[in-house]
Amino acid sequence: MSFISNSNIVIKLKAKLTTYLLENPTRKGVIQIAWPVLTELLLGSLFGMVDMMMLGRIKNTAEAAASVAAVGITNQPMFICLALVQALNVGGTAMVARYVGAKQAHRIDNIVKHVVLLNLLLLALPLSILGITFTDKIMSFLGAQNDTIAIGRLYFKIIMVGLVFQSLNFSLAAALRGAGDTKMPMGINLKVNFLNVIGNMLLIYGLLGFPRLGVIGAAVSTALSQVLASILLFYNIIIGKSIISFNFKNKFSFNRDTIYNLVKIGIPASLEQIVMRAGLLMFVKIVASLGTTIFAAHQVSLNIFNLSFQPGQAFGIAASSLVGQNLGAGNPKQAELYAKEARRIGSIISSSMAVLFFVFGPQLVSLYTTDPEIIKSASTALKIIAVVQPFQSSQLILAGGLRGAGDTISPLISTFIGILGVRVALSYLFVNALGYGLAGAWMAVLVDQLVRWALIYIRFQSGKWKYVALR
Repeated sequence: MSFISNSNIVIKLKAKLTTYLLENPTRKGVIQIAWPVLTELLLGSLFGMVDMMMLGRIKNTAEAAASVAAVGITNQPMFICLALVQALNVGGTAMVARYVGAKQAHRIDNIVKHVVLLNLLLLALPLSILGITFTDKIMSFLGAQNDTIAIGRLYFKIIMVGLVFQSLNFSLAAALRGAGDTKMPMGINLKVNFLNVIGNMLLIYGLLGFPRLGVIGAAVSTALSQVLASILLFYNIIIGKSIISFNFKNKFSFNRDTIYNLVKIGIPASLEQIVMRAGLLMFVKIVASLGTTIFAAHQVSLNIFNLSFQPGQAFGIAASSLVGQNLGAGNPKQAELYAKEARRIGSIISSSMAVLFFVFGPQLVSLYTTDPEIIKSASTALKIIAVVQPFQSSQLILAGGLRGAGDTISPLISTFIGILGVRVALSYLFVNALGYGLAGAWMAVLVDQLVRWALIYIRFQSGKWKYVALR
């Protein structure tokens, strides 16, 4: 009887939760777009965490620490490249969302082709060639020690080859999300990420007759997964499984108005990403000066931090899509309601995850490594990260809404002030001048997020973003 009673209680709770989530049309719209993105990002982060755990548990502890540090160093220039690619994608998402809302789906094919071609020709290919050519100089500039460079050199080159395909994936996924189709990118990315984890396991450790390649094996598996994702995305779009069309038979020519809109939205977004990544490079260089072991602890903290970062990103994408669509349909009031609802749900999820990080930090870090120094340093960082979460999530989601409206200048200003004016300056003070170590670096992150949250919130409340016009 007790079992039956408990089962009935669970069923009733599920029913009430479902009713709460879906009875409000605004909340339902946000969740329908956000949940596939959140699922994709969370599981993608979990796969990334598993990858890092595999490297951290290589039997040779010196090789393990250098491998983790090499991935961390390599990620910084890689993120700069992807950030520049994403800047054009912001414009693509905003334009696709506007035209979907305005019932002008016939204009989408041309926009997608503009974004893909411009990203490939102006960004992905040139940046990939530069990365491959100047690998050692880039890693050295970022503060990598000799052991990290030796282990990470080939990893870096292979990952930069994969950048070309990853940029394609990002551009197509951004267009799909602007149209409100978040399920297709989710399904494809989950499949290739799962295969990537299997490939990493086989190639890092040399299982089932495969060669033991260590961190190089992780690079090979990652690059191949990006190629596969590109093939699947193109295939699904070409055969007409989405509102996004991409017909190679249609004649294509560059359009001034389309380029104007992409430039108008994309340049501030690009500058924001340049400022952010430049600031993060300086930040990473300050942390890297603490040595390979502490930097490995920082990388583990960052890897876990990225997990709690995902709700803000997912609901920011939902806010961007829904704000753009409703502005395109001439309904700015509903656009504001969608952004506020996205912020509310995303912040609740991020804050709940933050509690877990604060309480179970040592247990989470111990999944990556058995090194007591790394566990101690990373666990302290996680407590600070937990406090960051509510402010970070809120500003990410509201900034997503602003970008969906085409207002990319406000996020640029907040990032410039927060990253360069606060994070870099304070991390130098806390780490180098006051000697607070890794904890000092993450204290700087906390202040940075508080400042950016305040600036974005004030801009959103002003309502001026509702009147950004596109051609």
